Amino acid sequence: MTGTVNGGLQVVVTGATGNVGTSVVEALRGRPEVASVTGVARRAPGWQPEGTTWVAADVDPDGADLVSLFRGADAVVHLAWKFQPTHDPVTTWRTNVLGSIRVFEAAAEAGVPAVVHASSVGAYSPGPKDREVDESWPTHGWPQAAYCREKSYLERYLDAYELEHPQTRVVRMRPGFLFKREAASEQRRIFAGSWLPTQWVRPPFVPAIPDLPGLKFQAVHTDDAAAAFTEAVLRPVRGAFNLAADPPLDAATLAGLLQARPLRVPLPPLRAVLSAAWRLRLVPASPDLFDAVLRLPLLDSARARTELDWEPRYTAVEAIQEFLEGLREHAGMNTAPLAS
Repeated sequence: MTGTVNGGLQVVVTGATGNVGTSVVEALRGRPEVASVTGVARRAPGWQPEGTTWVAADVDPDGADLVSLFRGADAVVHLAWKFQPTHDPVTTWRTNVLGSIRVFEAAAEAGVPAVVHASSVGAYSPGPKDREVDESWPTHGWPQAAYCREKSYLERYLDAYELEHPQTRVVRMRPGFLFKREAASEQRRIFAGSWLPTQWVRPPFVPAIPDLPGLKFQAVHTDDAAAAFTEAVLRPVRGAFNLAADPPLDAATLAGLLQARPLRVPLPPLRAVLSAAWRLRLVPASPDLFDAVLRLPLLDSARARTELDWEPRYTAVEAIQEFLEGLREHAGMNTAPLAS
């Protein structure tokens, strides 16, 4: 890479072909301040937005030379992440933790001025469901869930990294659950596996939604989150930003979307069923992640609204509606992660 082009910024995006990456690439390319985007992914996509160069590279410890790839960039947006295999946490740790550390250290060695990291609501410690918390809430995660452990570990790593590299502007984005139509097929594979009959995810095939203690969470449309990531690249901000749209989602809201009814059920039997299905490899999502969802706090996004001038265009309900439509239509994009 060769530095700023024609007065515009050069931005590198790792994990550029997934749910968030595709939206971030499009958002960056829509800004006149950005001259070029380099998308980094394990497999180059057929999708080719104007002004984007693709590099097939892996962030894993035995992956490509990231220093050369980052040299001359004005910002690195780090999105590369593996959700699977949940039965092999060593594999996800290598990519998600050790690979992320490689990205951060390579950015420092290459002299990249800004690093924007995709953290998550999953990094937060268990918190309240009756009020929202700001970015000062502890980020110790839910220790049983690998996803939360990994996100939390990287928060601690970045605490030390910022002290060691004060010249690097580090931004940590902590969104709620991210949905868009084109990511529906990918998310089905990651969380539900092949057992889910997607043509049935519509009225009247879903008679009831389990109403569980703690089932209250926040969502945000992926394109809205990408707009915040883009502002974090362009503005001289540092630190963490919560990203969530209104309203918080619960069993009653989800039941309304599917014309179902919320049904109060005891948690232990449902968790036992999920745990057995996971052990039998009938579903890919670990029951520990389900436990984490029931404990995640609700997020206050005031800082993003104030410092990034961020305002989501979609409500949380609209984001979920898009996802459900995408499930039924087998929606996707011409990238390996988002293939329908």
